[in-house]
Amino acid sequence: MPPDPALTLEQTPAGEMVLEVAAGVLVDGQGRVLIAKRPAHLHQGDLWEFPGGKLEPDETSEQALRRELKEEIDIEVLKATPLISIRHDYPDRQVRLSVWKIGEFSGCPRGLQGQPVRWVATGELPYFDFPAANRPIVTAARLPDHYAILDADSGETEVLRNRLHRLADAGLRLIRLRASRLAPDRYRELAEYAAEFCRSKGIRLLLNGVPELARSTGAAGLHLRSDELMAFTTRPLDPASWVAASCHSAAELRKAEKLGVDFAVVGPVFETPSHPEAEPLGWDRFEALAEEAAIPVYALGGLRPADTEEAQWRGAQGIAGIRGILEDFAP
Repeated sequence: MPPDPALTLEQTPAGEMVLEVAAGVLVDGQGRVLIAKRPAHLHQGDLWEFPGGKLEPDETSEQALRRELKEEIDIEVLKATPLISIRHDYPDRQVRLSVWKIGEFSGCPRGLQGQPVRWVATGELPYFDFPAANRPIVTAARLPDHYAILDADSGETEVLRNRLHRLADAGLRLIRLRASRLAPDRYRELAEYAAEFCRSKGIRLLLNGVPELARSTGAAGLHLRSDELMAFTTRPLDPASWVAASCHSAAELRKAEKLGVDFAVVGPVFETPSHPEAEPLGWDRFEALAEEAAIPVYALGGLRPADTEEAQWRGAQGIAGIRGILEDFAP
């Protein structure tokens, strides 16, 4: 049974009480995610959630995760990776959720406390009713570990076609089509080609921050530069589309959250040839920004796929990249 909530409340310097919770996103061999329904008599009852529970005194988040999942759904966690950490203020309480992605476990999940459990395709998650604090978790559960940034400044269709095929064959399923020097008409032509290709492969393609272009090409969404992010006053696309943004500071992350951006790319973590003038954050500053973010964030800048695990332990969804992803995943 869950411990007394009074034992798991942390008092902040301002005197506010924060309920510490660990939760797990279990993924099966088909890529489905396990969700459970909260009992009607509990806070946020009759809503779906990711299984987990409150931390006991002197218990780490990972320890609580393993204990709660054994007690709630009868599984042993074999491997857990940090997915996202978020704080949410309800009218009657504040909650901080440490969420872990679980790709390896033993046992067959079942509701030991009588709660319904079910496996759900990630694309179906938005159609279930979750507590408000779980919404960023739903987004994180739907995102991959890698976000490929495809530079289209050459303007050559054949180059674009070749790179798209390489990324698709390597299993990349989230791509941004970036071009800073192309004329708008040429970028539209390449975007139309890339959007059609990506739809046929089940890839989510994000375009430069022009809402009408995303709508007319049927792309999955938009990626906003930091200056574009600060210029918008409302979310540029409906909730069925994806909106991402580049952020370099806490202020830009707060604006992204206020705008309803789905995820952010934060960097550069290290020096990068594409932005030699930018001051690198380093891992510690990146981690501090990720810890305060209320949306999933990707680490960007001088990173390669081998850095993915480090990025995730630092609070990232994964890594975003241009050269590193293309060269290592799709040589």
